[in-house]
This record gives sequence, C-alpha cells and structure tokens, in this order.
Amino acid sequence: MERILQNEKKPNILVIGDLMVDHYLWGTCDRISPEAPVQIIDIQNETKVLGGAGNVISNLLSLGADVGVLSVVGDDSVAEEVKYLIDATDAKSFLILQKGRKTSKKSRIMASKSQVVRYDHESKNNISFESTDKVYAKLQQIVNGYDLILLSDYGKGVLTNDLTQRIIKIAKLNNKKVIVDPKGTNYAKYSGAYFLTPNKKEAEVATGIKIDSSDSLRDALKELQKIANLEMSVITLSEDGIAVLKDKEVTVKPTVAKEVFDVTGAGDTVLASLGYALSMTDDIYAALEFANLAAGVVVGKLGSATVTLDEIEDYKATLHKSSIDLHIKTVKEIKKVAKRLRKQNKKIIFTNGCFDILHKGHVSYLNNAKALGDILIVGLNSDDSVRRLKGENRPINNHDDRAYILSALECVDYVVIFDEDTPYELIQRVKPDVLVKGADYEGKEVIGSDIAKETVLIDFVEGKSTTSTIEKILGK
Repeated sequence: MERILQNEKKPNILVIGDLMVDHYLWGTCDRISPEAPVQIIDIQNETKVLGGAGNVISNLLSLGADVGVLSVVGDDSVAEEVKYLIDATDAKSFLILQKGRKTSKKSRIMASKSQVVRYDHESKNNISFESTDKVYAKLQQIVNGYDLILLSDYGKGVLTNDLTQRIIKIAKLNNKKVIVDPKGTNYAKYSGAYFLTPNKKEAEVATGIKIDSSDSLRDALKELQKIANLEMSVITLSEDGIAVLKDKEVTVKPTVAKEVFDVTGAGDTVLASLGYALSMTDDIYAALEFANLAAGVVVGKLGSATVTLDEIEDYKATLHKSSIDLHIKTVKEIKKVAKRLRKQNKKIIFTNGCFDILHKGHVSYLNNAKALGDILIVGLNSDDSVRRLKGENRPINNHDDRAYILSALECVDYVVIFDEDTPYELIQRVKPDVLVKGADYEGKEVIGSDIAKETVLIDFVEGKSTTSTIEKILGK
C-alpha cells in the first residue's frame, strides 16, 4: 500500500469507453406552475463536466496519472463539448467521429441541491463497423505507450462484443492488463480480461447466483471467472468492501468509509484507483486496499467526485485501523509528505534525537514540541549514528524498536531514521516551520536553524535521562 502512495512513478493509462457530457442547470424553486402541477425552477447557473468514462478519466488525472482517451462520438455539437472538456485537462484524446451518431449528454435540472428532472440526448445503438475498425487501428498505434487499459462500459454502444474482444486480444499480445467496469448481462464479451469490477447486484444478474453468504459469494466469483475467462475475479460489495478470488482463495477487503453522503461515481473511482494501483504494483491486495480508501473518500462527498493521493493518505491516517508503521517514513518519503503538508498550510515542527530508552522526559519534551504547531516530525538517529555519538555500548534499543515506540505516541506524527552525524540533510528535506531542541543548546549553534523559520528551545524534565535510567538499572 505504501509503495502506491509514495511511489513517484507517473503511470500512463488508456481509458476506452462511452464518453458523455454531464450537464447541470442549477436554480431555485419558490412556486408551482399555474399551467400544470410542476415546479418552476429559476435557473441561476449552468455547469458541464465529463461523464461516463469521463468520470474514470477525471479520477485518474486527480490521482496524478497520465491519461489517454480512446472513444467514438457523434459528429455533433455535444462531441465538441466533450473535446473541449478533455482538452481542458492534461488527458490526451483519440476521438473517432461517426456521422449521424448522437454524443451522449445527460442534462439535470437541480433545485436546492436536489435533482428535479433529467433528460438525455444520445445514441444507444452499437457503433458502426467502420468506427470499430478505426478504434482498433488507433489502438494498434498507441497501445505500447500505455501501462494498462481500462474499459468503462456504460452500455451506449462503443464497447461492442467485437471491439471489446479485439481490444483484449491486442492488449494481451502487448502484455497489457485490461480491467473492465462491465455493463449488461453478457460478460462473455469481456473474455480474457484481467478482471471485472461488477457490484454485487450486477454480479448476481450476470451469474444467476444470489449472494447472501460466504459460500454464495465464492460461487459467484468462480462463475464470473469461468464466464469471462478471467485471471482473477472481483466483486465490489458496497459497505462490505471488495471481494477477490485469486489462486482459488477468496479474500474480502473490508470497506473503510466513515460517512456515506453519496455513492454517485464510486464505481468509476474504484475502477480508476485499481488501475492506478496495479500500474504501480502487481499486489492485488494492496490495490484493493487502495481502492477501498479512494472509495471511502469519494462517498463522503456530494455528487460524482474525484480523489487525490493526499486525500487518501490523510483519510488513512484518520482511521482507527491506521497502523503504527504508517507513521514511520524513509528520508525519501518524508520529503513528499512534508511537501503535501505545506500545500495544506500545516505548521510543521521538527526535532531529533536518539530517544534510546523512552522516559517521561522524552514524552514531555515531544508533547511540548507538538504544541507549537500542527505536525511533529521526529528525526531519529540510526544505530550507527548513536554509536558514534554515545559509544559502542549504545543504543540499548535498536532504531526499528525506537522508531516504533516513538510513532505510537499521540503527539508524534512521523518518525524518520537518519544515518548522518547531524540531521542537517533531513531538515533540508523537511523544511520545518519550527525547529525544536533542548534548553541545553542555549548559546550554542543549532544545526538546521538556518533552514527553519523559527528555532525554539524546550526545557527538559529535571532528573530524567536515558543515562540516569541505565545507571539505575546497573545499580550505580
């Protein structure tokens, strides 16, 4: 999981599917029409965003991926809107125009944040054979420029049986995974994909199996794998998480949503986040955990929403299940974390030390340091560094143990082990707002004070030190 969040690689992902415009007319209602018993909406604002496969694209861009878009649209004004909305992002579009086809546009009239009515303008019939050939030809040209392919099927006719099979075959020839958010009941058309992401209801319809127990869940996963000849089988279970069948073993990754306001677009977020994660790692279980976190963020928002890596990491840190290990970072990782915190206008506090045998003096010092800002980052001397400073008999506890104990403290947000004699290089990476040292540095040079905005000295608790603790243990 951490490999996904901290990886600096920027994946390149191709999305193929049904594009549409989500059109919103926002207004207020304070009267009923005299012509008919309907509301009169006073329109005050109008917005347009990418919909359908566009939701997947938006989520991938929000996560930081490079994105390509391959689809078929009509030769109409709505297609121009689609192209404009894609061009306004960093995505690269490969749009095939088909004369006579209506590009999908879903218009919603909204009053006081509630949807009053929706009207659609679209073609639902399959794209032409000519368009199919053009999509396939374009895919042959660009497939090797992408790490992975996502198919977002909204049942509007782009992903026909023929085209879907041709996409999967060319992807396999080029060693590219294909992940599909399916539509309808004919899952055989996705045969050969890496896996599908149906929700529970969709899986029940496709397999004919009512999912109401662990046994029926296993049966449905097996049937999906059989029907679509999948590498592995996945079913999203809403508030119960995501289930996967891999190597004949069923694993359910539980949901991590704290509050659910709106599930609109959650399926698109799951598809995008799984694709993003699997372009970083082949660990499906880490990818599922990542997707669960992403969905947990999105369902806490109103309307179709996107999610960022920062939001996922922040969200994970707030969960009760957040592990102690999450707060232990490498020097490389802490630079990225600090950059994110600065963007959020967090006041970063930094201090460092050996913290060999943790005692009241340490805890009091760290607690007082944390009170100076929002985030406390502790630089921890490695074992080799401690030996150079304290002698061959130190440290008593190795740096892994010391880091674990420190990161368990409520006042400590992150711990970073460093091997140098001084933390100067680490402080350069963190760029703290406040640098904290003990009061015994009064009148002395504090390493890193030229980098931090402010340096604060904090008194120690009298009579409390690691040396005195060791002496007491030894009976001196």
